[in-house]
Amino acid sequence: MPLPRLTDASLSLTNRVALLTFERDDVRNALTGTALVDDILQTLDWCNRTPDVSVLIMTGAGSAFSAGGNIKEMRDKQGIFAGSVQQVQDQYRRGIQRIPQAMEQAEIPLLAAINGPAIGAGMDLACMCDLRIGGEKTLLGETFINLGIIPGDGGAWFLPRLIGYQRAAELILTGRLVKAQEALELGLLLELVETGQLLPRALELAAQIAAKPPLAVRKTKRLLKLGQRQELPEFLAQCASFQGMLHHSEDHLEAINAFLEKRPGDFHGR
Repeated sequence: MPLPRLTDASLSLTNRVALLTFERDDVRNALTGTALVDDILQTLDWCNRTPDVSVLIMTGAGSAFSAGGNIKEMRDKQGIFAGSVQQVQDQYRRGIQRIPQAMEQAEIPLLAAINGPAIGAGMDLACMCDLRIGGEKTLLGETFINLGIIPGDGGAWFLPRLIGYQRAAELILTGRLVKAQEALELGLLLELVETGQLLPRALELAAQIAAKPPLAVRKTKRLLKLGQRQELPEFLAQCASFQGMLHHSEDHLEAINAFLEKRPGDFHGR
């Protein structure tokens, strides 16, 4: 399936690893006032429909991962911030809130390579990913309260699940910034690497995942998400269903033979 045509981001695919790069450094890759929301949604939909994709990396070009909302637009009541209470509510629902919905429905692992500040909705976007790697310039902030608003894109749902309620409450209620080393200690980051090694390390980790049987990668990703909200009996029933499918896949037999023959597997997503 051909790559989607994006407006404010670039997309590439190499060896089952897709790389989405936000290309609006002029506004620090803000999610509002740009086409990045639509670009992200198009990319996630394409990944779900493209069997040749096993992992998606998200990163920012330039100085920031994403500055989140465009504060000048907030001040001037433009874009999704324009109109009546009802209009703003509807614009959130039909705009940026589509991202958490789509991220939760992603069928592949999502990896954030946080190249710089990830602020507000930018931090939330990173927290919606399955894995996060940071560099020396990584800076995170759940800063909505500093502007007299709340995390309107679901940040107060994602962050407690990631680092626990108390630590999440402190970050959300104070709006303070978190530097890279503390982010690692809090569990916001999986790894912290030198700035020049951020993307190479993200690609290396993604390649490790992409080398696994593709159907098993996708089913495992779905189970990780389902396990956060299903009761155990429902979850085990889903596990049994997925397992039945995978036991009858060609890749399962290939994986067994590769293991017994002590060689890399040759997987085709069948």
